[in-house]
Amino acid sequence: MKCDACGSPMNEELVTYTIQMDDKLVVVEHVPAKVCDQCGERLYSPETVERLQKTVWEQRSPSRVLQTPVFDFATK
Repeated sequence: MKCDACGSPMNEELVTYTIQMDDKLVVVEHVPAKVCDQCGERLYSPETVERLQKTVWEQRSPSRVLQTPVFDFATK
């Protein structure tokens, strides 16, 4: 499969998916995706997207919790 963004080949990989919801950062590890070798564009199957949505919105108990530092680029 070729990347829609740049035309380079895409490969199946397990990636880490992150999303910010309100003031929480949600991280989902080992997500199957097609990833472009050149530009990093990611494509997820409809089944993967559905499972991600359920995982994020159902707010199940996480496998583990990370402590994440936050920096503001606008401050000096």
